[in-house]
Amino acid sequence: MDIAPQLLQYRYHFVKAIFVSLIFSLMLYAAPRILTILGYFWPLFASTTIFLVAVIAFGGDSQLSTESHGEAQGQGIIDYVAGQTDYTN
Repeated sequence: MDIAPQLLQYRYHFVKAIFVSLIFSLMLYAAPRILTILGYFWPLFASTTIFLVAVIAFGGDSQLSTESHGEAQGQGIIDYVAGQTDYTN
């Protein structure tokens, strides 16, 4: 039982695997380091974090997220945006 004919059956798979590995290693070599990326975007990360903390701290419970008048969560705002304002008051 020869192994070579069985390996030739998968030659395209081997070529694809080598090609993908080569491309992946070249991308890792050319990509900037994670600390460089964090150093560039840290003001964006910090301001987003502060904004989300402020929304959570000062927002409390939103009336749009609670179930009121038998509606599912957010259904009122979805109807408003969709233009279906057929509410009877």
